[in-house]
Amino acid sequence: MAPLSGKVQRNHYLYTYICHEDEEDLCKLELRTLFGDIIWRNDRCFESSRRIEPDRSPFIKQRLLVTKEAASLDEMDVLMDGFQPLQGTFKVVCLKTNREVTYGEQRSIERRIGAKIRGIADMRHPDQLFGVASVEGRWLFGELMQIETGWQRHHDKPQRYSTALSDKVARTVANIAVPQPEGIKAVDPCCGIGTVLLEALSMNINIIGYDINPLAVRGARANLTYYGYPDVVRVADLGELNGDFDVVIVDFPYNVCSIITNDELIRMLQQARKIAQRAVFVTVEPIDRFIQSSGWMIQDRCIVHKSSFARQIIVCE
Repeated sequence: MAPLSGKVQRNHYLYTYICHEDEEDLCKLELRTLFGDIIWRNDRCFESSRRIEPDRSPFIKQRLLVTKEAASLDEMDVLMDGFQPLQGTFKVVCLKTNREVTYGEQRSIERRIGAKIRGIADMRHPDQLFGVASVEGRWLFGELMQIETGWQRHHDKPQRYSTALSDKVARTVANIAVPQPEGIKAVDPCCGIGTVLLEALSMNINIIGYDINPLAVRGARANLTYYGYPDVVRVADLGELNGDFDVVIVDFPYNVCSIITNDELIRMLQQARKIAQRAVFVTVEPIDRFIQSSGWMIQDRCIVHKSSFARQIIVCE
């Protein structure tokens, strides 16, 4: 194989991710919606030209800004000669981008590449973090950002509801609905205790929530207040809402106390069509024919499994 020059295209990122097999469809839908130009490498990593903060997605673990590329580890050694961090201490992390690399091999690669860097290594609190990864016969090096657990901060919210979306699914739904928040107005007209609202607001998504149940609105308001978010929730029926939104998120009621008829479902879908250009519907029942008869076109979808329970997440325009 001919040696590589070491130069890489601008805005070249490698991301690592992890998901349970029950979450794979959800994870893939979120990531392809967020990134668009995604290039899947395996079930652990992908490449993209789009820069997204790792804590945006509950599935992403690391983001490597690729600045050097080589055909072998020996060639990477040559490219790394004399490399110097901009400032302060550093640490090198070998990304586990395939299942063949052992723990010992990771540490050995980290020491090997780290020895080429001029500077002071600090394994605990480095000023700069670098990553090295092997992907389909190529070796990549660059600045590394690793996930913090900030997105999980809503786990201990004061108000809960047994059938509400989990924090992870709620965050993913918000990302699918609003992959690029700038200039986008979103609405959650069946917001319940505000699980989606919390996740959306934490990502600076412009969203407002409504619910026909005053007790649910009270719970949502308590959760928003607890985390210091603005009061963006009101009592209202979706069928009576007016407004001009870019996207609507509807988690249809389905528990014993909230059974809706087909006529009510159609009314909700038609009203959603009137107030928004795009929609993400969450349902436990098959509703494709109702969606299509209400003027929506299904663009993408996935199924989220939890034990024997399954939710459909349907993206429409």
